[in-house]
Amino acid sequence: MDHAIERLVVRHARRLPVPAGPAGDGAGAARQFDTALMSVGFKLSAGLLEALSGLTEETVLATAARTLDTVRELAGDHVRHNAYFKDFPAGVPDTHDFWARCVAEALADPAARRTVAERLRTGVLNLLDLPSYGTYRHTYEEMLAAHDELIAAAGDRVTVLHPGRPLDEESTALYLALAGSTTPLGDDHLRDLAVLAAHHAHGPGPGPGEIPVREVRAVVNRARLAAGADPLLDTVTDVLRLACALADGDVTLREPTRFRPLSRPVRRALLGGLDAVVAAGPAKLADVSVHREAWKRLGERLHPHEYPRWPHAAEVFAVARGEKAAPSFDGRLEELLGRGDVTGAAALLAPAPGRLLRALDRLLRTAGSPEELDAVVTACERALPGVSGRVVLSLREHLLNRTGEGGEHRVFVNRTGGAWVTADTRPPLPDAVRARLCAALDAETRRRLPAPGRLLVDPAVLDVALPLSGRATADGLGVLPRGSVSPVEGDLLRFFTYWKQTSRSTDYDLSALVLDAGHRTVAWLSYTALTAVEGTHSGDVTDAPEGASEFIDLRLGAVRGTYVVPQVNIYSGEGFEEVEESFFGFMLRDAEQKGRPFEPRTVRMKSDLRGPGRVALPLAFERDGDGRWHARWLHLYLKGSPAANRVEENQVSVAVLLRGLLARTPMTVRHLVDLMAAETVPATEWDGTTVPDGPVTYIGLERPADLPPGSRVFTPENLRDLIPA
Repeated sequence: MDHAIERLVVRHARRLPVPAGPAGDGAGAARQFDTALMSVGFKLSAGLLEALSGLTEETVLATAARTLDTVRELAGDHVRHNAYFKDFPAGVPDTHDFWARCVAEALADPAARRTVAERLRTGVLNLLDLPSYGTYRHTYEEMLAAHDELIAAAGDRVTVLHPGRPLDEESTALYLALAGSTTPLGDDHLRDLAVLAAHHAHGPGPGPGEIPVREVRAVVNRARLAAGADPLLDTVTDVLRLACALADGDVTLREPTRFRPLSRPVRRALLGGLDAVVAAGPAKLADVSVHREAWKRLGERLHPHEYPRWPHAAEVFAVARGEKAAPSFDGRLEELLGRGDVTGAAALLAPAPGRLLRALDRLLRTAGSPEELDAVVTACERALPGVSGRVVLSLREHLLNRTGEGGEHRVFVNRTGGAWVTADTRPPLPDAVRARLCAALDAETRRRLPAPGRLLVDPAVLDVALPLSGRATADGLGVLPRGSVSPVEGDLLRFFTYWKQTSRSTDYDLSALVLDAGHRTVAWLSYTALTAVEGTHSGDVTDAPEGASEFIDLRLGAVRGTYVVPQVNIYSGEGFEEVEESFFGFMLRDAEQKGRPFEPRTVRMKSDLRGPGRVALPLAFERDGDGRWHARWLHLYLKGSPAANRVEENQVSVAVLLRGLLARTPMTVRHLVDLMAAETVPATEWDGTTVPDGPVTYIGLERPADLPPGSRVFTPENLRDLIPA
């Protein structure tokens, strides 16, 4: 278990807890460790190298083996990346010449000749039926032998690992940070939290004080229940989420959960908690109807009729079955708005400030007089202290994008990354109303932000979007939240994807769509277009029982368009959530560096592909007016077709979606920095060399090595902690 916890600390904090062990002369082993890390794009900080050097060689080597496994997986180097064309990016043939060669080889093969000839006579021949198409024709070792060694360059990625505190302290800090997150966590972070919660629920260490996010609370409650502690419950939905967690179901309640039989102690805990919640607030029964069917299924497992001592719990299931009336909050709201009573609707929502802010735009659009507008805005201003900082910033972002006159596109992105576009038919909000609300929201955010003292900021982080939801960011290395913009520097941009099927033959296709400034298609690279002016495709692999990789090499200077949109299409087989593993990433290198198709130290980003739909859009690349390229992070999944998804078929939908997303302005780190700087001395721009003489609040893409003790550090790994509670 300690090794699993250590792995989580390295992944989340980029810190390596210095292992406890006897003193010794581990300097030589530590230098070897550092050299091995550098081959994967990582490095020991000076402080960590010194700390490890004082341990025995055996301790250092054991630590090195575990840590190398962790960072290699972060960079995508834990698997073998073979390419269909072993000389890639050299030696990639013209697409039609390649297909003709595959047909000729099939006709020369006695086992395939007859079948291929018959299909040629009918005029329809499936490439997948050709024996030389879609499967590797060489070994991984033969592919390696065809490439020169990578020439190291100053621009290669170096991710520094810093010395951590003892493992127990690092583990506790990570547990409390995840449990106390002010924003929802992604699925990977929820799984990591479950491991940490199970580890800490039985121990004497501190527990989380407040758990603002309900699905996070469900994960912690499951661990508390297993440890014999009372779960933390204050709504009926908390109980339902806990039941879903116990069944290994969906604590977000998006997907139905199949509830399992429950032991008597667990049933008593759930029913007792439910009874206490309803007894303390009978109005909370109104929330039952939102998840009526789930409550019915849970009731079949809890048998509330067997426990007459908890009558309030039985009321929940009576409401779910329709035997007891509990007017829903939303029903009363709709009744008021149906009568045009905007002031009454605002008064109804006042005791529920979160719902008021989420309904604010509708209330403002429905208001028919200046008096009603003022009543709604006043209600919002009074409600602000009662909502989370995430909701305040989300509303601020919403208002930032409510400046149009209607007729533009609206982009909807759900919590799983599914996206769709529709026309924006909403009337504009009055400028004075927007200005008043924005001022109130900024004042409320500023009030909650901690006094940063001396503020040190890496300019590269300013255009990173605030992670208002953990589901806007995939798990991986160098990944930024949806909407972030980051510079891209290098001669060659290389995309890669890897997948390994679980049980069925599975074919993923890496493609790249090139669009002009008007979002019209210029070209694409895919298995149907292996070469173009922009670059080359590594070839189509159609089965991945042992794992498979595809690559696209782009010469940025040769790109004829303004946008490059890489995508991963599921042609056939298992979805992104069904395969054993799948991920996407990109590398940057100089033209003279050469090297293998996959070089971990040139990897700038690697993210897991785990989402709905059949087409993944991890990010897009945009060239500005000065010719410089930037990455814009998307983390989206299109529904696509059940099979045979191709870049040719989705180019229009991708262009429309990209146009809508580019028109949207996200709330970025710059906004919080400006608010903090207004309350203290102006922020100092970090130049990468100057060492401050006292504690600072540092915000950047990487943690500097020599910050003074007592400094607070915010990087993409913990940027969610910057969002005020």
